[in-house]
Amino acid sequence: MSQPQTYANHRRFDPLFHFVLLPFFLVTAGAAIRHLYRAPSLINAWVMLVGVALVLLTLLVRGYALKVQDRLIRQEEQLRMERLLPSDLKARIAELTVRQCVGLRFASDAELADRVREALAEQLNDEGIKKRIQVWRPDTFRV
Repeated sequence: MSQPQTYANHRRFDPLFHFVLLPFFLVTAGAAIRHLYRAPSLINAWVMLVGVALVLLTLLVRGYALKVQDRLIRQEEQLRMERLLPSDLKARIAELTVRQCVGLRFASDAELADRVREALAEQLNDEGIKKRIQVWRPDTFRV
């Protein structure tokens, strides 16, 4: 049985991305740059460009997945807030940034209104919000 999710352990690593693909492509790009430096030629320049392009492509694809995830979280949290917040806060949901919604997703239903008030009043970012959460609502479906 796994331990409950908290601020201390909520970050998630994708082993294939973080420990295989990205390091592999970074080493490949670094080796290609080194090889171009030691033996300048058109083909070595091309290999270096392909190596750098692979790193950029890997980061870009990961960024797209995270952007879609953030949009889904924003939508889910807006629906949850519409259901749970008092009227005065419902009118201010649109003022929350995507990053604030991302942080608020971990707040339990009972403390959501308090965290939203703090986020709006103090312009807290996602990390600031997550640090104030008392009862953690786990999110285990993240990419």
